Amino acid sequence: MAASERSIQSNRRTNHAPQRRSYTNTYIDGNVIRHVEAVPQRRPDRRRREQEERRQEARVMARKNRERALRMNVPYVSFLTAVSVATVFVCVNFLQLQSEGISYRNEIASLESQLTEQKLANDNAYEEALSSVNMEDVKNIAVNDLGMTYADEGQIIIYSNQDGDYIRQYTEIPTE
Repeated sequence: MAASERSIQSNRRTNHAPQRRSYTNTYIDGNVIRHVEAVPQRRPDRRRREQEERRQEARVMARKNRERALRMNVPYVSFLTAVSVATVFVCVNFLQLQSEGISYRNEIASLESQLTEQKLANDNAYEEALSSVNMEDVKNIAVNDLGMTYADEGQIIIYSNQDGDYIRQYTEIPTE
């Protein structure tokens, strides 16, 4: 028997399953019938147990959070409705103000173009008035018809005004 035991031991082959399985199979080849020998299941160590407990707690917390998120009571729905109405109101007012701003900009642009046209028309009319008047004719009418004379040397008084553009004379200007 010693020889047959040696042949059985030398012909023994083991098949180790991946670590996910909790048992391994040992096959014995030889003149004996194959037997599957079950290896006792490994006991999970403390770390695995703690990890599994944490996972379980996380699952429970996630389930509670989902249930809490799905609960919608009357105050919550009324709050959401009020916030939605306020948001829509603010958006509509914003769009109205933006539309008014665009219309004001368009109105300003049209008024500026009208102002430019009026200035051009005014400048053209002024140039036409200036070109239509002959200064020699004005001088002849003033001197001959109205009796205007040129000022003499002693009649011209030069006065310097440093405060403004024009002078209001309330009394006679003193002579030097």
